[in-house]
Amino acid sequence: MRTQPRISLTLAAALSVVALAGCSTSAPEPDASSATPTADATSGLVGAGCADYIETNPDGAGSIAEMAQESVYDAASNNPLLTTLVEAVSGEINPGVNLVDALDGTEYTIFAPVDSAFADLAPETLALYADPANAAMFGGVLSYHAISGQIEPDDLPGEHTTVEGSPVTITGSGDDLMVNEASVVCGGIHTATATLYLIDTVLTPPAS
Repeated sequence: MRTQPRISLTLAAALSVVALAGCSTSAPEPDASSATPTADATSGLVGAGCADYIETNPDGAGSIAEMAQESVYDAASNNPLLTTLVEAVSGEINPGVNLVDALDGTEYTIFAPVDSAFADLAPETLALYADPANAAMFGGVLSYHAISGQIEPDDLPGEHTTVEGSPVTITGSGDDLMVNEASVVCGGIHTATATLYLIDTVLTPPAS
């Protein structure tokens, strides 16, 4: 029986391919200053759900201020809306997909589907993602949710090449920001290694 290879370096490997191909259309080079949170970590946030999130998580683990001090994986692990995404990137959904090291290895802009987005997926889709034989495909789906470099909300609209290699289109502005067909629940959230945009839909690469 052939063993399904692990793809723990999917993000890093795909990022190298994207960089060599020079195919990013609008994403700026990573800016070290973007990784440094402002004095008020809640300033500059976009999305209609930000106020509720801040009210529910005013301080401590999972708060916007605490997330700004943590790696993106630790920040997501402490975010009560991202429990399924954390399971997805850490091998708990598909044992052949573990992106933790790759996520924390460089800077990204990440479109993070909230728990309700995964709950909206059809059962057969979830089963497909969980099948070890589909590890490469599921890794590609997750990689489609990341862009190289940290991008602020005002600079995000337009088309960007994802780590997976396919383009993603961001439209609107402010609290009406859209990522393809997904709405941004709360975005512009800084962690020590990434900028997060919580979205209400799991994105699918065009080729999938």
